[in-house]
Amino acid sequence: MATSKQTDIEESVHISIASAPRDIGSVPSLLADIASLGNHSDLSADREARLSLLDKARSLVAALETPRETAVKHVGAETASFFSIGLGVEVGLFHELAKNNGSPKKDTELAEILGFDLGILRQILRHLAAMKHIDQTGPDEYTPNNFTLCLTYPPIADGYPLYRDMCITPMQHLHQYLAIKSYSAPTSITDNPFTFGHHTSSSMFDYLTHHPLQNTRFNSHMSGYRVGRPSWLHPSIYPVQSRLVTGHEPPSALLVDIGGNTGRDLLQFAHTFSPPKGTTLILQDQPPVLESAPHSELEAAGITPMPHDFFTPQPVHGARAYFLHHILHDWPDERCVEIVTQIKGAMRPGYSRLLVNEHVIPSMGASWEATYLDLYMMLLFGAKERTEEDWVALLEDKCGLRVVKVWNPGNGIEGVIECEVPVEG
Repeated sequence: MATSKQTDIEESVHISIASAPRDIGSVPSLLADIASLGNHSDLSADREARLSLLDKARSLVAALETPRETAVKHVGAETASFFSIGLGVEVGLFHELAKNNGSPKKDTELAEILGFDLGILRQILRHLAAMKHIDQTGPDEYTPNNFTLCLTYPPIADGYPLYRDMCITPMQHLHQYLAIKSYSAPTSITDNPFTFGHHTSSSMFDYLTHHPLQNTRFNSHMSGYRVGRPSWLHPSIYPVQSRLVTGHEPPSALLVDIGGNTGRDLLQFAHTFSPPKGTTLILQDQPPVLESAPHSELEAAGITPMPHDFFTPQPVHGARAYFLHHILHDWPDERCVEIVTQIKGAMRPGYSRLLVNEHVIPSMGASWEATYLDLYMMLLFGAKERTEEDWVALLEDKCGLRVVKVWNPGNGIEGVIECEVPVEG
């Protein structure tokens, strides 16, 4: 039943706007911008130029679409694509499409190979072609495009069944959870839309521990998330040589990667900067995680694995830098303070740095690559991505560190928040 406020709004908005392009007046300028940006000599190599063109193209689509089309696309077409791709991943549809160098295949042929009902498969293929996820070459005949081919690669494909089975439930229950909580933000890893939707008092981390398939998919998806994304080591993000390597005083550890999983960041650091033999690089994580690390590769790079729980005191004192990548965004402020406090106690004032490699959401023009994660952190952990003001409030006001500088590249790429222990006097 509509409220009086809803009725007033409905009466002031004429339904005709639902069938008119959203912003037809902006189309000429957007087309001009696209034509100009499209003249770039190598869009594949220039990430910033490509993203600028992509942003303008999205703005053009938004301007040309009617509100009705946008709404139907959101609630129908994109949802149908998500579930269809997840099903296709599990039954091997995209592997079959990719066979024989991606030669055209009839839906009857695919249905027979997959043991799938032809009628349902035909519906799925038609929709995926309509959404440009596969290409149609003739009546009931399809070929893969580059997106389709990537769905044969687990780090790209595994996100679909993972999000379907693990994340859709908290989304479905978000409105109920917030209503019960009087629309207050969740601030607990064990009391949030994920735990509410899955009827558990265990955190998502505990859930993954008891669901091996989802844990495998999660780790695979995270590796796929990083494909093609600039590392914090890139000079455009953080000047590692001048800020970290220069000024290192052996035998103190050069870099301690806390919660570093299987060592991807440290290995990349070692390969990029080739620190002198004997330089101490330490990888810390829980024992089960370290067991799956590539130990021979770590050893060759001079990296020492060390079991550690970051809620306990940091055992490595006086390191040049302590590194946290995608750790604090998993935790609400109260738990972040516990994590950082354990590190702070090991830092040497005036020498040690804490480097936090996380999104820094701007006040204007935030990228969808950061904003969607912000919502998911709330759904899954009762946490969030943070703005520069949030980071300063957390690390300075609550943790007692000094934020030296926030290095924020923007465009949905994680920045580096560089911190130190204030020198007394």
